[in-house]
Amino acid sequence: MSRALEHEFSSLVRETRKEHVGNGPREITTRFIGTWAISEMKGNLTNVEKFMIKSPDGERMVREARTSLIKKIYENPELVKKFEELVGAKIIRMFSDINIEEDIAMTIFVFVGNLEEKSR
Repeated sequence: MSRALEHEFSSLVRETRKEHVGNGPREITTRFIGTWAISEMKGNLTNVEKFMIKSPDGERMVREARTSLIKKIYENPELVKKFEELVGAKIIRMFSDINIEEDIAMTIFVFVGNLEEKSR
């Protein structure tokens, strides 16, 4: 049951990224650990972003835009509700970052309650 719910969570993250960023990650893995849902995403950058990161200013701009945009997306109460309903717990905070050089992004959702217990 746990892996199935983690897979559903990953699908919702991918769908959200695709809708708001223009493309979803090539690979995504989510794991529930205690109160955390940790989503690791590979292959996030668009072709335009890959071109932009060839310069130091472009790399900085892409990183700042990506982290700001992702945080802004998850301020939408309707979207937050989808994640909360999926796992049966309330989100209390979210952290997001991207490693531009490796094209790996991480988003950590912090929920009230142990997700490992809820997903059994």
